[in-house]
Amino acid sequence: MMNTLVSLESRPTGPAQESNFGMKTEEIRELHEGEFLVAIEALSMDPAIRGWMNEGTTYIKGVELGTVMRSFSAGKIIQSKNTKFPVGTYVEGLLGAQTHAISNGAGIRIIDVSKSKLTHHLGILGMPGMTAYFGLLKRGEPQSGEVVYVSAASGVVGSTVGQIAKIKGCTVIGSAGSDEKCKFLTEECGFDFAINYKTENLDTKLKEYAPNGIHVFYDNVGGNTLNTALANLAQGARVVICGAISQYNDMGNIQGPSNYMKIVTARGKMNGIIVFDFIADWPDAANEIAGWIDEGKIHVKEHIVSGLENYTSTLMMLFTGENFGKLVLTI
Repeated sequence: MMNTLVSLESRPTGPAQESNFGMKTEEIRELHEGEFLVAIEALSMDPAIRGWMNEGTTYIKGVELGTVMRSFSAGKIIQSKNTKFPVGTYVEGLLGAQTHAISNGAGIRIIDVSKSKLTHHLGILGMPGMTAYFGLLKRGEPQSGEVVYVSAASGVVGSTVGQIAKIKGCTVIGSAGSDEKCKFLTEECGFDFAINYKTENLDTKLKEYAPNGIHVFYDNVGGNTLNTALANLAQGARVVICGAISQYNDMGNIQGPSNYMKIVTARGKMNGIIVFDFIADWPDAANEIAGWIDEGKIHVKEHIVSGLENYTSTLMMLFTGENFGKLVLTI
């Protein structure tokens, strides 16, 4: 049996290029005791992948050159020498960008696909959904009646943050890059306001929609968006730094907030969210989110691309805004 994988062959300067990746086919070795073989069906395409391509270590070590690209993936166990992970079980975890993966079970979640789509476990019920859940509730600490602003709000993290904030009784503002995405936020996700940052003035609209300031800012963008939001904070505001997608392609020249002293005048605080800090609590969070989906309180949008050969072009969609919804690559 053969495995096809996407490897990291060089480190990009700027946006990822086709030349940074390789496609390899290799024979799958025999399983050792305690291991199992997964036939991967889908990969999660996440902005974090661009950071994983860099050398060095932040919260997680960069991918080594010549090795399989790191990816949250999901699939079905087809061989097993591990009684805790029998054949036929569906699993999800950092199984890589490949058609098959061998694992000993470390960091791997068993998932139930009888009541939910497998792809949901890479999005709303996986790492992105957990990032939204814990980032908002544990770092943002929203209170009923407060105003929550979310950047890159039409993505799976942003849209989930906004919908959970609505469940918690907040007024929710989101920004996105097209009228279609803004319509999705207000008409399907229940956001109170949506701002097309490409055609509308973000500062003007935030002052209109949040005249008394923003209590929680959940940032996925960084750069000018972060600066503008900081200028519109309410007293006691909490800023949650989840990502900075506007900066990922030039991490050597990050544009930090020039008006960070607004945190002082707002008597606020700025926190980062690394979802792996809460991994022990993922199952309970996933169950709560699944309940909200069943109740119609959370709506999910996915963007599915097929074929491992399309890995690079699919990854690039994250940084051009071409995708609409949680981006998943199916095998």
